[in-house]
Amino acid sequence: MSLRLSTVILPYRRWSEGGRAAWTRAEELGFHTAYTYDHLSWRSFRDGPWFGAIPTLTAAASVTDRLRLGTLVTSPNFRHPVTLAKELISLDDISGGRVTLGIGAGGTGFDATALGQEPWTARERADRFAEFVPLLDRLLTEDSVTSEGSFYSAHEARNIPGCVQRPRLPFAVAATGPRGLKLAARHGQAWVTTGDPKLYENGTPEQSVEALRGQTAKLGEACAAVGRDASELEKVLLTGFTPDRARPLESLDAFVDFAGRHQELGFTELVIHWPIPDSDFAAEEKVFERIAMEAPAQLA
Repeated sequence: MSLRLSTVILPYRRWSEGGRAAWTRAEELGFHTAYTYDHLSWRSFRDGPWFGAIPTLTAAASVTDRLRLGTLVTSPNFRHPVTLAKELISLDDISGGRVTLGIGAGGTGFDATALGQEPWTARERADRFAEFVPLLDRLLTEDSVTSEGSFYSAHEARNIPGCVQRPRLPFAVAATGPRGLKLAARHGQAWVTTGDPKLYENGTPEQSVEALRGQTAKLGEACAAVGRDASELEKVLLTGFTPDRARPLESLDAFVDFAGRHQELGFTELVIHWPIPDSDFAAEEKVFERIAMEAPAQLA
């Protein structure tokens, strides 16, 4: 199976000062999907410019024609299924059915406290995620939804005419734990991972590959438990968070080697970060563009 190559464009530039140009260039380079992070702020970018994901994707939809668009990832940290569903249906309509929702349980970063709440425990994040995803699924597929949950409720929430994509836009569920993998198996059209975070600082690329092998095996088990074939799900690796870090973007050959090792694990899509100078995502732009244009053919 050929490997899709996608990118993630962080929303840190004004639309008129490089923002628009990145999205249109992503389409020109032939990326399958261009994603953005759905955060209120993020790590080292917290004290600088940072724009909203849904408006950014809406603007990107207006200046592209073929490129798929998505979030990596949206989470319950500051989202509610009812309002999110309305925005996603609108975005799917504006883009002509080119949207993928990357969705995860969220973490303990700045999003976790921006609304004035205490950070949720890992268990509460998992509990909320387990309620959030099925309700969002219903909101995107049914004309009217009423639901009473422990965390999220809807009362006659209308979502007409629904998504352009049927029965709804695809979910790419980010998960590594058993409860999240179960949600991916039940509701996902794709599964997303960044690898094992415990290996990022001191692990080796070989250890990372084995950890990812274990994650894909657990996904297969979760799918089998609900009577689903794991091959039905796209398997997406968001790169940059394994022990390899930015090394795969140092040359075309380095990337093809990295991608081939992960393709053998069953991954069907790799996502690389659009270069950002003086950051963890710094990369030579000419090399990045060569990878975008030439690597997919070598991995077919």
